[in-house]
Amino acid sequence: MSKTNESLMQRRTAAVPRGVGQIHPIFAESAKNATVTDVEGREFIDFAGGIAVLNTGHLHPKVVAAVQEQLTKLTHTCFQVLAYEPYVELCEKVNARVPGDFAKKTLLVTTGSEAVENSIKIARAATGRAGVIAFTGGYHGRTMMTLGLTGKVVPYSAGMGLMPGGIFRAQYPCELHGVSSDDAIASIERIFKNDAEPRDIAAIIIEPVQGEGGFYVAPKDFMQRLRALCDQHGILLIADEVQTGAGRTGTFFAMEQMGVAADLTTFAKSIAGGFPVAGVCGKAEYMDAIAPGGLGGTYAGSPLACAAALAVMDVFEEEKLLDRCKAVGERLVTGLKAIQAKHNSIGEVRALGAMIAMELCEGGDVHKPNAALTGQIVAKAREKGLILLSCGTYGNVLRVLVPLTAEDALLDRGLAIIAECFDELT
Repeated sequence: MSKTNESLMQRRTAAVPRGVGQIHPIFAESAKNATVTDVEGREFIDFAGGIAVLNTGHLHPKVVAAVQEQLTKLTHTCFQVLAYEPYVELCEKVNARVPGDFAKKTLLVTTGSEAVENSIKIARAATGRAGVIAFTGGYHGRTMMTLGLTGKVVPYSAGMGLMPGGIFRAQYPCELHGVSSDDAIASIERIFKNDAEPRDIAAIIIEPVQGEGGFYVAPKDFMQRLRALCDQHGILLIADEVQTGAGRTGTFFAMEQMGVAADLTTFAKSIAGGFPVAGVCGKAEYMDAIAPGGLGGTYAGSPLACAAALAVMDVFEEEKLLDRCKAVGERLVTGLKAIQAKHNSIGEVRALGAMIAMELCEGGDVHKPNAALTGQIVAKAREKGLILLSCGTYGNVLRVLVPLTAEDALLDRGLAIIAECFDELT
């Protein structure tokens, strides 16, 4: 009996808890660069990229070759038992890439959530303080501490009770929805006045471009004011670059475009081209605040993932993927704005590099989010062979995270499908 998506979905429903969501009722069989083929042999254009994990595309030959070579040497020792050079080399390269004119050190872990958890541990140890300020609409992971930092209850922490305390929520600046940089800074000052003294706050954590929150870009002036505020009060600034890092925004890290450097930077997703590695990079004095044994993990910085990440960094240089990122972003934004000109259901097209979003609304009113249409567009696009993702606090944002290695012809095919979906549904 041949496998079908429907039969596998039935097996999945019986074997996997319902809390593990699935956006598309499709089972992938194989993939190459920016296309995926399902178990029934149908090919899809991939504008999701495994949620920002595949900036170098599916199965990039150089990444595959690096992992195959590492497989002939060793797959695991646990770095804290027996070290291996790829871990150290990757840390050296990340230290050189992360913004900031100061000595840096890097910790490798396995997931983005784990990276964020460790950034808070490091900030608490370095400052002797416990409080953390996060932002509305932020997404930082699914572990307990990171769920507390994440600014969206449903679906991430619904039914799980209260998350850890000592976390305070400020407003994320968003001009489209009437939150200015002044408003956002004032919301932090209100926390200092009403909830916690600055001397009780270890860190302020922020995504330079919000991921799940809707791809809103932090204004450069706000980030500079935030840096000054942190410096004034001895608070560490943490840049969560799990989704923005590894070249998605046109620079290897988005903070390179903000004019200031964070004290700690988290990264994951596309850094290893589909292999699980993540980390925290920061000022050496802060990274050394925790005594030996306080950081690490059994699989943290796996030799295979380190080999993949080193290959990814080489690919960015050899194929000039940061330049390609800007070209991909410009091509897609131009195409999406042409669609917007015909449909007032598209309230805004926004992007930083190739981190691109369309916000959908009712009748041209950006204050009336249209989650229903967003879901319909995602489903219709799938029928036509294009994989899209939605996001946003109200589920009304379409996001594009296509591999930067995708050919122009494939990008244009994807744009044509999106245009067809809007023509048919609006």
